Amino acid sequence: MAKPLALTSGEPAGIGPDITIKAWLRRNELKLPAFYLLGDPDFLSHRARALGLDLRLAEVRAGEARDIFADALPVVATGHPATALPGTPDGTSADAAMASIRQAVVDVIAGRASAVVTNPIAKSVLYRAGFRHPGHTEYLAELATTGNHAPQPVMMLWSPALVVVPVTIHVSLRDALAQLSSELIVTTARIVVAALKARFGLANPRLAVSGLNPHAGEDGSLGTEEKTIVAPAVDILRGEGIEIRGPLPADTMFHEAARQTYDCAICMYHDQALIPIKTLAFEDAVNVTLGLPFIRTSPDHGTAFDIAGTGRANPSSLIAALRLAARMAAAQPA
Repeated sequence: MAKPLALTSGEPAGIGPDITIKAWLRRNELKLPAFYLLGDPDFLSHRARALGLDLRLAEVRAGEARDIFADALPVVATGHPATALPGTPDGTSADAAMASIRQAVVDVIAGRASAVVTNPIAKSVLYRAGFRHPGHTEYLAELATTGNHAPQPVMMLWSPALVVVPVTIHVSLRDALAQLSSELIVTTARIVVAALKARFGLANPRLAVSGLNPHAGEDGSLGTEEKTIVAPAVDILRGEGIEIRGPLPADTMFHEAARQTYDCAICMYHDQALIPIKTLAFEDAVNVTLGLPFIRTSPDHGTAFDIAGTGRANPSSLIAALRLAARMAAAQPA
């Protein structure tokens, strides 16, 4: 029997509690995989009452979550209480959010959970508490580090309409240009291909690689990075038997006909990848971290402080993240 998913609480003042409750209330209708929340049971009960939702909640250990899931939302207490009001983070926000993430990783590595699903965090809140990572992705990589081996995290945004991977992630555009290299493109693409084979059931994944500059450099007249960085990486990967095309002009890669020609678009920087997928699939895109020794998915949206506690938060992306995590966990690695 599959183990449950470990769901983090995210930023307590955001919509994470709202969408968690809404997702669990639709568990039977949508045949959702079993999950448990890592957080503060009293806080979640209070939010449910504020939303006017009839929530049955049970404080459990991780091993008890699957058995109770049909009757009550399982909550594993982290020992870090939250008191933040909707839309208003307070001094408890950072500790509660980080403790939830840490415990989720401990649980999945220990075999108590099949995957980690993370609710949105507010990085500005964490930064004020001393958080030193650009985002979730990099923090999870640190938590997964053993000895001298630090995994290279790769951020994938998945949806039925489009799958994208940015080579550089949570850095400024200036720093992204400085970080970009043939080696980084090659190692990123290798991790993507391995995951598409092992976790997504694609025997021969097709990759499309964007250029960096307008019109993919226009043969060098608008920039030379396509010739000096991107094309050499594509040649290496093609030599390894990977089905790959590029560098391609990013402005023509994402229309409907183009999307039918590849399984994943490898893009050079954050917005080049995220703008098209958030345009096409804002409600149901899923953030997936590849390259870790465990599965991690997340809704592809933020904390939405402006609608937290109002009842207007849409749980669609969290539902998609739960389903994709369960699908990936059920796949047998190649």
